[in-house]
Amino acid sequence: MSNSSNKLFTGDPNKVTVIRQLTPEIITFSVPFSRFGVLKFGGRGTLIKLPSNNLLVFSPVTLTSQIRTVISNLGGKVRYLVAPDIEHHIHLSAWKTAYPEAQILAPEGLYERRVKQGLHPKQDQHATNDHPPTDAANHPPPASSDGVDFTFDYIFTPTNQHTLTTLPAEFRATFEIEYIHSHANREIVLFHKPSRYLIQADLLFNLPAWEQYSLAEEDADAGAGWWNRMFMGWMKTATEAERKAQARFIWWVLAAGDRKAFGESVRRIAAWGVGAGGMGIVPCHGDVIEDPGTGKEVFEGVFRDFLKE
Repeated sequence: MSNSSNKLFTGDPNKVTVIRQLTPEIITFSVPFSRFGVLKFGGRGTLIKLPSNNLLVFSPVTLTSQIRTVISNLGGKVRYLVAPDIEHHIHLSAWKTAYPEAQILAPEGLYERRVKQGLHPKQDQHATNDHPPTDAANHPPPASSDGVDFTFDYIFTPTNQHTLTTLPAEFRATFEIEYIHSHANREIVLFHKPSRYLIQADLLFNLPAWEQYSLAEEDADAGAGWWNRMFMGWMKTATEAERKAQARFIWWVLAAGDRKAFGESVRRIAAWGVGAGGMGIVPCHGDVIEDPGTGKEVFEGVFRDFLKE
């Protein structure tokens, strides 16, 4: 891990990672994480076991020995790695090295971003199921800066998100998928049909990150100054006023680029869970919302401006 990454994650990952069996198919890996080294967002990776016993990992966190053991006990077949947006990808190389057969799902622009950050080698073409490389045999890719090279298997774009027919049948059968290209971070959102959990990165927050800081030496809501306390006030969901504050942040910041398209995505997601008895929510930042009724209430409150249309 780079020095810059070390500033974001607090403590020894083997000691501060909280591993929890959320449902028979879902295990969460919760860690202390501070954005810019200041804002106590918390971080979470989510592992889902598919009916085939293949494993999907959404937003991989540090691959600790304990997490390796969990995966080994489940058969070790990590088949899919989801980088859910252009921010959640720091640990992708480590996981791909450990599980080279895993296929990577990512939003457009992430590959180029990783090249710019020195996390990936620069190539004229990178292979995807929709865009195979040309003359790849005569132009082998160079080694990456961290000693591993790999391509992205599925890259989501505004035009292909509902037509990626190359996604395996088991993936489509287990998940609903929405790519929110109009989100500032370009979000891939999954809805796990069997458990009715919405699994997402930066679509909505549920701070403070109590579980994620529960094994750390610092509290989720302590220190880091007035800026941390102010921002956390925008990222809570417990009360109507807090949900309204986050709704304003989403409207003016996260969705500002294309509110029409953002609203279309939000309404598709709402149709999966909000209109059918509710849904749990697994955020990357903040506590899991387990009660489906509460999840419905939070989703409707945070996205009120987009559900009106």
